[in-house]
Amino acid sequence: MSLKNLISKKTFAGLAVMLTAFVNTTSVFAQEAAAAAATTAKTVDMGPIYKSTLFYVLLFLLLCLFVAIVGKALRVYELTRTAQDKPEGINWDSVNAVLFLLFLIVGLYGVYWEYTVHGKMILPEAASVDGAEIDKMFNITLIITTIVFIGTHILLFLFSFFYKYNANRRAYFYPHNNTIEKIWTIIPALVLSVLVVMGFITWRTIFYKVVDPNNKPLNIEVTAQQFAWYVRYPGADGVVGVKNYKMVTGLNTLGIDFKDKNNLDDQNAEEIVIPVNKPVRFAINSKDVIHGFYMPHFRVQILANPGMMTYFEFTPTITTTDMQAKTNDPAFKYVLLCSQICGSGHYNMQRTVRVVSQEEYDEWITQQPTYINNDLRKQFNLPVIAEPATPAPAPAPTPGPGPDSLGTDSGAVRKTDLAKLN
Repeated sequence: MSLKNLISKKTFAGLAVMLTAFVNTTSVFAQEAAAAAATTAKTVDMGPIYKSTLFYVLLFLLLCLFVAIVGKALRVYELTRTAQDKPEGINWDSVNAVLFLLFLIVGLYGVYWEYTVHGKMILPEAASVDGAEIDKMFNITLIITTIVFIGTHILLFLFSFFYKYNANRRAYFYPHNNTIEKIWTIIPALVLSVLVVMGFITWRTIFYKVVDPNNKPLNIEVTAQQFAWYVRYPGADGVVGVKNYKMVTGLNTLGIDFKDKNNLDDQNAEEIVIPVNKPVRFAINSKDVIHGFYMPHFRVQILANPGMMTYFEFTPTITTTDMQAKTNDPAFKYVLLCSQICGSGHYNMQRTVRVVSQEEYDEWITQQPTYINNDLRKQFNLPVIAEPATPAPAPAPTPGPGPDSLGTDSGAVRKTDLAKLN
């Protein structure tokens, strides 16, 4: 045996011994560390891993890695067959055609699933006269566009499947057809024109209403401010007075101009209460940024702009109590929301809306305070109204005579006196 071989064998053996010792030592230290960690570590509450975002991120990366590996393997397979002068192993035209067909089936099922599952999440039942018209227009548009969507995609994907590449078939050159051009230009134009006219008529009926002298709308002013809604009712005269942003002070937060006598009976409200089957006209504005005046159940949405008054009129048709019965939800309530992201407190900018009978509304409105108070009257040099007198507290009852207050000159109490006390 040569010296070189001997050295090589001894060196290899020594390295093997050192590696074995290192592995054993590392294993011992690892076991000791694990035992120490088990005694000192706190119990961790491990929730379902599929509920975490990290799980889906890792799952997506794993899927990408799998697709990449399969793609590389197929690429090597094709290059190998090319190097061996063999015919193509996989007919990718047929594979793509089948994938198109599968994608069509999955997509159609997805449309069905969206309509049956997410379709229930569309806006709830309309609770206003105009809301029913808006829903009708929305449903007609949705039905037409769905039919067109499904029909065009069926044609597109089936065309890709049946007319995949075939070496034995030559494509027919068909550059132009005036009849087809007219059909797919005129029909969509007519359908879209009908939809636009429907929308225009609906919009006109909402924003240009004819006032019925026997059923005049209730005027309510709503002012938006980060992050609240301020509601003002017109009072007995039925007219909401004017205001001026230059008059905004700590006391006069809305800038009401009390030179306008219509302001003297205007009332504040912590909630919006409106009578059923009576038109309600909202005058909407903002003190700071653009807000969105949004009542989903009444299909009301319009911007509240600073420095400009906008208006929206509608007629509620379902009271809050009736809607609670319809939805089988005793806690149901209509709500005014802000539909514009107006700042950090946007999510909390809402106000309860109650739809009640006319009798309930008449009783409720009499209990609401007027906007003007004595402090504002002093500021605008108006007569101060005397505060209602606070009733004096009732005098404390005088304690009646007890046994110790009876005459006891002789040290005895008469039975008749005791009977009166009892």
